[in-house]
Amino acid sequence: MDEPVRVALEDGDESDVVRIADTEGEVAVGNATFRFDVGGDRPEGEADGGTVVEGSPDAGAEGDPRYVAPAGDVPSRGTLRFEAVDGRRRVDGILQRLDDGIVAWENSCPHKPEVKLDRGLGALVDGDRLVCHEHGARFDRDDGYCTRGPCRGRSLSPIGVTVRDGDVYLTDDRFEAGRRLD
Repeated sequence: MDEPVRVALEDGDESDVVRIADTEGEVAVGNATFRFDVGGDRPEGEADGGTVVEGSPDAGAEGDPRYVAPAGDVPSRGTLRFEAVDGRRRVDGILQRLDDGIVAWENSCPHKPEVKLDRGLGALVDGDRLVCHEHGARFDRDDGYCTRGPCRGRSLSPIGVTVRDGDVYLTDDRFEAGRRLD
């Protein structure tokens, strides 16, 4: 591993933040154990059984690894989760319908990045604003700007997407592939 990775583990009242520099091992706190193997003997995209990991560039839907989802599946009042991928780096994102288009944001609050705006059932929406369920921050749908809450004045991190032939595709150069998260 070139650079150490910071990992936060929580188990009830116990928490620990560690920096991992190894390519495999485990870290434990309380009853929670995080085991990892990012070692390099396997070709990228292969799991222990030698199959392509779903969501890797080789497994892209519609034959294009940058394909995310049908535009018609993005709700007008809510969000749809997806994952943007660059090698082993994966970023949880949310798609949101905006007038006739679709915008995408990283699925985390700027005040507390580990807090997901969409925990799997769609983010809270209040009129034209996304709402952080943990501390009530309000984000404008069109530009992600926080108008209320502890991160007021900051913005959600955008992820570039476009709608082409009724489907949503990643356009963000930071990522090589995307996939919908159900």
